[in-house]
Amino acid sequence: MLYVTIALLPASAFGVWNFGVSALVMLVCTTASAVLTEYIYEKLMHKKITVNDFSAVVTGLLLGLNMPPTAPWWMGVLGGIFAILIVKQLFGGLGQNIMNPALGARCFLLISFTSQMTTFVYDGVTGPTPLAQLKSGEMVDSMSMLIGRIPGTIGETSVIAVVIGAIFLILMGIIDLRIPGTYIATFVVFIGIFGQFANPEVGFFDPQYITAHLCGGGLMLGAWFMATDYVTSPITKRGQIVYGMLLGILTGLFRLFGGSAEGVSYAIIISNLLVPLIERVTLPKPFGKGGEK
Repeated sequence: MLYVTIALLPASAFGVWNFGVSALVMLVCTTASAVLTEYIYEKLMHKKITVNDFSAVVTGLLLGLNMPPTAPWWMGVLGGIFAILIVKQLFGGLGQNIMNPALGARCFLLISFTSQMTTFVYDGVTGPTPLAQLKSGEMVDSMSMLIGRIPGTIGETSVIAVVIGAIFLILMGIIDLRIPGTYIATFVVFIGIFGQFANPEVGFFDPQYITAHLCGGGLMLGAWFMATDYVTSPITKRGQIVYGMLLGILTGLFRLFGGSAEGVSYAIIISNLLVPLIERVTLPKPFGKGGEK
């Protein structure tokens, strides 16, 4: 968890540089509320204090990176409390939660405060995200999306910053390419095939359209940092492949045919809930006594 925290620093630093003090305040509020909630709950329940394992820090930081920089600070605090208390601790604590706590809190905030969670301001101008523009049939600047000069949540705008953190995790052996690689590859195939049905002006496997979808929204942040969560992802190798494919298909469905321009959060949460079933059907069969002959 400490390595994951370090890996999130490039995206966090870019978000603060890109959006200013409001982004820093939000990151501090979500992280501090998550850590304090875990400490207070465990203290009151006479449980072992586990805030030094950095899992609450990661949850708070991921939630902050998924928040609009213009959202009020109290909303970040509420999200941090919900993530730790409802999604994590009430299910038994670390290792027992059935979905990613940060994404569970983000979806809770999206449902409860839709307007504030979907309003984005960049350079003083309120406007739609590039994904929203794509969904309405407008053209977008893929290079600006790659660098991060676009409206969006604090941590999703710069693909470069996210990938730097992901490379660090791969080099440290914290994650491998199986889940994020399958997720991204499946998503590319889905968008390449079905993009023309959602937008008639898009060609079959249109490179610009696919690149824009890869760089837009929370796909990269979700693929490398949230879909790979040890607790809520499969442990079997075949299960991880199935899990990644499911993520790619669901994200593509939500983005192209859903009511919202984004779909990563809901895709990951739904897939989290299906992990027990995925592991059951992909568990290797034992051989020998009591197993298959």
